[in-house]
Amino acid sequence: MFLDNKNIILLSTGSFNPPTNMHLRMFEIARDHLNRLGFTICGGLISPTHDSYKKKDLAPSLHRCAMIEQALVALPWVKLSDWEVKQNGWTRTRQVLQYHQNHLNMIITSRLNGSIKVDTSLLPVQLIENLNVSDSNQNTAVNVRLLCGADLLESFAVPGLWNDDDIEAIVRDYGLVVVSRSGSNPHKFIYESNVLTKYMANIIVVTEWIANEVSSTKVRRALSRNESVKFLISELVESYIKEHGLYETLNQ
Repeated sequence: MFLDNKNIILLSTGSFNPPTNMHLRMFEIARDHLNRLGFTICGGLISPTHDSYKKKDLAPSLHRCAMIEQALVALPWVKLSDWEVKQNGWTRTRQVLQYHQNHLNMIITSRLNGSIKVDTSLLPVQLIENLNVSDSNQNTAVNVRLLCGADLLESFAVPGLWNDDDIEAIVRDYGLVVVSRSGSNPHKFIYESNVLTKYMANIIVVTEWIANEVSSTKVRRALSRNESVKFLISELVESYIKEHGLYETLNQ
């Protein structure tokens, strides 16, 4: 199955513990690349993982969502989705994509027929206004694609980490936009995977030529050592972290 819809919502999942400038830059890099390929980027979504996800030093989702909202002040075309953190437990990525695709379909349908009232906050206002009921030829479909780094792509090969059916469904039904980091070779990894090769037309690889090895782990380490994180995370996020004593900053 080839996903030929050109209207795209980029969705990124993960801990965002804390959200870094690199998390935001991935959206900008991907948008530039996809625009050159003829796609229309209708918006972006960040969906942080549930608190029950067993990860060391994971800040409560209340704080992670607040930090994401602070970070997105600088990137208004991307929005926070708190659906995942409001579930009863950890949710598989396939289900996260499925929920957001279904919800976006409902938004578009309700806009076109005017009979169903649903929350439209996940879509940019301009896209909502551009949905013209009188234009029957207008392509109103929007495809949610998973935006990720090459490290997530390579994690598909880790035994027991991913459900095989989920991997195939994600690539087949939604597609990937993979931002490669220095030292990674996503094309080789795709070649070595039968499933990824089968649906490689749905995988768009974006190369980040400006090396940037910023990670949440390194930011947390720097914060715990009272080292500067300026230009690694937004000043609003840094202020929030220190105000609430996250990542051992309260001990300093």
